[in-house]
Amino acid sequence: MATMTQPKVHMGHITGGEARELLPKNPIILLPMGSHEDQGPHAPMGDYLSAEKIAELIALRATERGTRTLVAPVLPYGGADWFGSMVGGITLEQSTLTQVIWDMVNSLRRNGLTRLIVINGHGGNVGPIAEVARGLYRDHKALMPSLYLWRIGYSLLPGIVGAEKSKAVSGHGADPLTSVGLHLFPELMRPDLIPQARPVKRDPLLDLPFAALGAASFEGAEVAMPNEYHEVYNQGVGKGDPNLSSSATGAALTEQLTEVCARFVKHYADRIHA
Repeated sequence: MATMTQPKVHMGHITGGEARELLPKNPIILLPMGSHEDQGPHAPMGDYLSAEKIAELIALRATERGTRTLVAPVLPYGGADWFGSMVGGITLEQSTLTQVIWDMVNSLRRNGLTRLIVINGHGGNVGPIAEVARGLYRDHKALMPSLYLWRIGYSLLPGIVGAEKSKAVSGHGADPLTSVGLHLFPELMRPDLIPQARPVKRDPLLDLPFAALGAASFEGAEVAMPNEYHEVYNQGVGKGDPNLSSSATGAALTEQLTEVCARFVKHYADRIHA
């Protein structure tokens, strides 16, 4: 009995002959981007793995619904921000990342691949992505939207686990990424290494409590601060508690992220014609 095979969606899996047949049709191209940094002692440093996998799921769903969608090779190194002090981390300076994205986009556009959507998994990528997107729009009236997976994930969590639990589990080193990792890559996760919660840290020079990365609090007023992440977080974990993360939450998050992003791909394709 014949079995259905999934269409190829990774550009790196497509042969040269298949590319010459498929790519002149100007399919949607997803550009997954992530980072290689500390995600807590229990999670793999390569959070780009999740961005790449979710991009694949989006492309498969959009393609199955009639919008041919492909996934470019993932950009694994994120834009430098607070995480440079992590041993083994690899980042690109903001100016370098901006130029890399430009080079990627220009390579695709040179051969007529103009319908591009970024699937982003790292806050340090937001600025360079936005700079390239503004330049494309200014110079070519070309629209390259970006979907920041974890920002969308934060908005989905209350509907999955409830408002109170969402507040307790949300944050770097916790959800959305820990639950998504438990679902997509359980073999890479080390929940036995989840650290115990610790009191909010304080800046050692001004003796102010940190409110978040890049921010401390003074009499209720936010003060922008340059401290690196290890001075603020507990072994890479922010205010969220990863003990509350679960594979079930990750499955629901992955499904909802895939669905909303696949619908957006169709919305984009219907209006930005090949």
